[in-house]
Amino acid sequence: MPVGLAAQSILEIPAAPPGLHIQYGNDEFQFGELHLPEGKGPHPVAMVIHGGYWRARYDLRHIGHFCTALAKSGMAVWSLEYRRLGNAGGGFPGTLEDVRAGAAHLEKIAKERSLDMKRVVATGHSAGGQLVLWLAKQKAMLLRGVVPLAPVADLRRAWELKLSSNVVVDFLGGSPGEVPERYRAASPIEIVPLGLRQRVMHGDRDEVVPVAMSRGYVAAARKSGDDCTLAEPEGAGHFELIDPRTAAWGQVRDAIWKLVE
Repeated sequence: MPVGLAAQSILEIPAAPPGLHIQYGNDEFQFGELHLPEGKGPHPVAMVIHGGYWRARYDLRHIGHFCTALAKSGMAVWSLEYRRLGNAGGGFPGTLEDVRAGAAHLEKIAKERSLDMKRVVATGHSAGGQLVLWLAKQKAMLLRGVVPLAPVADLRRAWELKLSSNVVVDFLGGSPGEVPERYRAASPIEIVPLGLRQRVMHGDRDEVVPVAMSRGYVAAARKSGDDCTLAEPEGAGHFELIDPRTAAWGQVRDAIWKLVE
């Protein structure tokens, strides 16, 4: 990380320039930002789902530098916004419906934007990691694989640990005892096998989502027969994975590219 930047989190520096705003639905939050690399294409594509524990106060701007850097590496980036807790229709099932609709919309813009729909990978950070694993199970689009970054991959465990003021209760509308079917439908660890390659990455010093959650998820996915691996960038916390100034970012970029090569 360059001198002078290390003291500032990726959340504290000025936002990156937005990508091209494209609506995939009628709601104000049903849109994506498309970042295109140089060249004529067709371009491989990374669909990016931001985190923020599904809450409205966190939007796609905080993952903008990640998207910009990935586009500079030569990949088209579809950064998805969606209805969150605090938005009308956010939470279960609206948030999930938005992710599926936003993914499907890529086909509609692929020709115009010179996107190679045979070389698409999806990645998501934190709660976005949960969403990207859920999306992979839906088969809403053809994916080469997914790269979940510090994912909230076990919603029952998130409830047990009361992560982020037990936000999973707000997201799913109750506890595992109250709405067990929602946990079974939305929790990644309960919907394996996904049937595609998964390259999970989780910093070994993450204090927001415990790395043990990813270890448990990967063990379950592998037991189910999935091609699933876990990398734990040394010294990385929660946000280093989406910060292009870090060594961990380089590992993330390489993992994404390996899936589309």
